[in-house]
Amino acid sequence: MDYSRYKNLKVERDGAILRITIDRAEKRNALDHATQLELGRIFYDVANDAEARAVVLTGAGDKFSVGGDLPKMQTKIDDPTLYFDGIPNAKHIVNGILDCPKPIIARINGDCVGLGCTIAVMCDFTVVVDDAKIGDPHVKAGLVAGDGGSVIWPQLVGFARARRYLLTGDLLSGAEAAQIGLLTSAVPAADLDAEVDKWANRMATGATISIVGTKMTINSVLKQIASTSMDVGMAYEGLANVSADHQEAVTAFVEKRKPVFTGK
Repeated sequence: MDYSRYKNLKVERDGAILRITIDRAEKRNALDHATQLELGRIFYDVANDAEARAVVLTGAGDKFSVGGDLPKMQTKIDDPTLYFDGIPNAKHIVNGILDCPKPIIARINGDCVGLGCTIAVMCDFTVVVDDAKIGDPHVKAGLVAGDGGSVIWPQLVGFARARRYLLTGDLLSGAEAAQIGLLTSAVPAADLDAEVDKWANRMATGATISIVGTKMTINSVLKQIASTSMDVGMAYEGLANVSADHQEAVTAFVEKRKPVFTGK
């Protein structure tokens, strides 16, 4: 499998383990349009990679991903068709992870929020540094958690906790996220690679057919939920994209001040 066409994702082989890095450290691995398009394709390529038996997904530098590129959201406000044109790819990202037969281990090396958090928690194992900031603050940007967060959070932590965090946009520490079951485990930064490699090696040397079959059986339920919830969530998010509150959030970010929401 040739991964040379990927520009914002770095792909490296380590025996039967494929290591994928979101490679925008200078932007805190913010997921701009080009990076989202690549994330919408990569896991379909990985699915057809006969040499790979396990995958590690991480971010360059000291962040996993800060999610969407907030300053560039103005372009979608000015031209809402850009938002709606991106809906199919948002579904490709989630479905690509859920459909990929290879076990995916998210190596959460630092802050992991918004779409970045959704991508991470869709993975099969999630290992986080204990002091990282974790969460889905869509509502703090005047948006709907429609790109997958509303799909996966209730399944991992239950509806009460999902509402607690998705409706407020509050962040957790990595240790807190692991404690409530959102992530597999939290470790000090010095222990991150050893913990990640433990799971990656175990998946890469396990009974592949059994592991794949079990993963796909688990994910069959998530795929059913995603197929209905994401259409609803992305439609609501499209409405929020042209709201006054979202414009206020983007303006406030650029002006480095706290947004004042009016509920409109």
